[in-house]
Amino acid sequence: METLPQKLKIIKEHVKNIDKPLILELGVREGVSTRMFLEVCDQNNGNLISVDILDCSNVSNNPRWKFIHSSDDNFELINKLLNQKIDILFIDSLHEPNHVRKVFYNYYNFVKTNGLIFIDDVVWLPYVEEARKDNEFVENINRLTFNKILEIYNANNENMTLDINFAGSGLGIIKKIKDNLNNEKKIKNRSFTVKNILKRIYSPKPKN
Repeated sequence: METLPQKLKIIKEHVKNIDKPLILELGVREGVSTRMFLEVCDQNNGNLISVDILDCSNVSNNPRWKFIHSSDDNFELINKLLNQKIDILFIDSLHEPNHVRKVFYNYYNFVKTNGLIFIDDVVWLPYVEEARKDNEFVENINRLTFNKILEIYNANNENMTLDINFAGSGLGIIKKIKDNLNNEKKIKNRSFTVKNILKRIYSPKPKN
């Protein structure tokens, strides 16, 4: 049996008891998450639709799997194929905040009430300077994605719940409560107000 990364173990724990799930997976790559979802589908009489810009059609020959060779923002094509509501949405394609926002808003209304949305790679801590995976680009892009998710939640906290799991490169876990999202709302940060800058400058330094 394939050893799953911690994040996929967390997802599997959330979805393993859903009866007849319909799952939409954005991003396949080597197919680790694909095979995990198919295992759940085999156990619970479900089906998986996966989308990737690369040809990943050789990942599985499971009859419960439909692979779409396309960008996941080809909404005209994919929306036509989604002829029923989905139970689970997994976003793991282009890890860029505006792309995550775009696909999240498009597919959100396809998710059933109480359905689950998982967003991969939302934590930057493993990539900060001198950390295990020290990478400035990934640190910044994950931080921006994290902030984008918070902005979406900030405008929609009555429409969804949000949890962040910090395993590995992080996982956003969203439970849908209502349809029809509001546009994201910027979070006002007071860290750089004059008052707080002066407070940091003139606050007593801690003694060793």
